Amino acid sequence: MNNKLPELRTVNVIRYVTPLREGGSLPAIAEADDDFLYVLKFRGAGQGLKALIAELIGGEICRLLGLRMPEIVFANLDEAFGRTEADEEIQDLLRASTGLNLAIHYLSGAITFDPLVTAVDPKLASQIVWMDCLLTNVDRTARNTNMLIWHKELWLIDHGAALYFHHSWQNWEEQARRPFVQVKDHVLLSKASELDLVDLEFKAILDTEGINSIVGLIPDEWLVASSDESSDELRQVYAQFLLTRIASSEIFLKEAKHARETLI
Repeated sequence: MNNKLPELRTVNVIRYVTPLREGGSLPAIAEADDDFLYVLKFRGAGQGLKALIAELIGGEICRLLGLRMPEIVFANLDEAFGRTEADEEIQDLLRASTGLNLAIHYLSGAITFDPLVTAVDPKLASQIVWMDCLLTNVDRTARNTNMLIWHKELWLIDHGAALYFHHSWQNWEEQARRPFVQVKDHVLLSKASELDLVDLEFKAILDTEGINSIVGLIPDEWLVASSDESSDELRQVYAQFLLTRIASSEIFLKEAKHARETLI
């Protein structure tokens, strides 16, 4: 397991390569000034900054747990990008996304995970299901697995739909203790036969220091853009939400095991 506290690099976007139109928020492949390609997630798209926050928290928790997740970086987008793009929809998106965005290292040559083609070890399946229950990630279904096979290994991507409690902020303490009923649609649920073992292992890894270090990465400007609360107060909510779910994991674990029994 990789328990190193997270650090994120910051890159500058120098070239817009192509849109990824299969994504609802219209992400794009872009080149940065470090000569690498990234999947660029825009602050001006769809769910906006909250999707970027969920992507950041989910991806770094994934990494902390030792699962394979492409590198996440902060990506600066200059206002000039919106001036030369011919597509008006993309032009508007680029103009609305000037400033600090989020990008994921592009895994060139990766193929979409197909559960009918690639067998997943029960331990790994249980790890992914457990993590998605913690994050309330609704977007790991057979229709949209958000997993890639790269160099014969399974990589996880796209956590922007996780942590949906933050779209309303209402009763977040109650939501932190709720079961994750959408686990019934998880693409790996049928293989997740080692949830109890994973629960013990992951709860030992996800301590207060680790969670606080991850939420501490969220830029102030992302937090206060749509809230009257201070950035420190909002970080504390994210941290407490996650720590409460970890401490109460038996709730979502019971739901996951029940859903699996029904499925198989």
